[in-house]
Amino acid sequence: MDLKEKLRACGQEHLLCTAGLGEEERAAYFKQLSEIDLTLPRVLGNEAPKRGKITPIEGLSLREIASRRKELEAAGMQAIGEGKVAAVLLAGGQGTRLGFDGPKGTFNMGTKRRPHYIFQFLIENLLGVCRRCGGFVPLLIMTSEKNDKATREFLHEHANFGYPEEYIRFFVQEMYPCTDFDGKILLEAPGKVALSPNGNGGWFSSLKKAGIPEEFPKVEWYNVFGVDNVLQSIADPAFVGATVLSGTPCGVKYVKKKRWHERVGVLCLEDGAPSVIEYYELPEQLARAKDARGELLYACGMTLNYLFSAKLLNEIVSSEIPVHTVKKVIPYLDAAGKTVLPKKPNGYKYETLILDMVRLSGACLPFEVAREEEFAPVKNKHGRDSVSSAKRMLLRKRKLYGKKN
Repeated sequence: MDLKEKLRACGQEHLLCTAGLGEEERAAYFKQLSEIDLTLPRVLGNEAPKRGKITPIEGLSLREIASRRKELEAAGMQAIGEGKVAAVLLAGGQGTRLGFDGPKGTFNMGTKRRPHYIFQFLIENLLGVCRRCGGFVPLLIMTSEKNDKATREFLHEHANFGYPEEYIRFFVQEMYPCTDFDGKILLEAPGKVALSPNGNGGWFSSLKKAGIPEEFPKVEWYNVFGVDNVLQSIADPAFVGATVLSGTPCGVKYVKKKRWHERVGVLCLEDGAPSVIEYYELPEQLARAKDARGELLYACGMTLNYLFSAKLLNEIVSSEIPVHTVKKVIPYLDAAGKTVLPKKPNGYKYETLILDMVRLSGACLPFEVAREEEFAPVKNKHGRDSVSSAKRMLLRKRKLYGKKN
């Protein structure tokens, strides 16, 4: 079936109009159409499944981890030393909420005289693990079409902050087409489809599309983490070892919630399977529930630090991760060829979620980390989870361990 037939079969024949396009523009346009998923609107009309029975989940507590640390770290260091672990940095976002025009990882958390960038913190954390394990972990950095060039140039200019270039790979997050509410794919300009990133659940399909797993055939585990948290430990031997020894295909780092209404996703069980429920989805009655010791029953706050087995990931991708729709304001080209800038949501963006990867794992190991040790998210310019709050936590940890810088 050629492209024109595919467009007609998917009800997207309106995209066949190429009036006003030159030969090269037309060729580029049809190339773009051939590379995107034209069948996404099939998810429209599918109601979100009703939540199942929600119950608390048990995991490794700080106390248990401390009592088994030597055992867990030994298993993790062995896996890392044998090249079985890769680190995947989700860095496709911009620093807009920080008042910064550039890739978020390039934001300076220090001063002009003594700069210290988000990427730098993360890479230094990983380098610390590599020194302990006596080998380097492949660092796979997911960028976006918008920030790929800037990210590569920034890290090159800073010599990757000491990380060996042969162990770094970049890959660009795939894009999904945007549609109107009837499922018709929108154009943002003549000969150019309106696209948006396919969500953080698309990292593995994007990684595979770039051919990176073939470059590191020994890798059996992928530690996926966000660019937001400057305090997190990456390829943490204890975390890796605990997950490997547990026999589960997925590990999840969590911090205990401070307050029942804290705005973090919660790891729990849903109909007996691991599930992550966003803070606004968890009923208040459950969010407030406490155990006999007076502690929150649903206290596993997500930190966006996961460990997935390669076997699980390949099974999940082949069975399709669910695609979700999000109502958004999407600039588009109307039938008359004029650009329209809507003032309210006019269509859908499509995305996959890493939370669904946890659910599809069937079983996972919750692994507790101390908030003051590993959770300093940089999401806002001021206030909670901000640049200033992260700096305070970094300073506190450095003082605790006697570090000068």
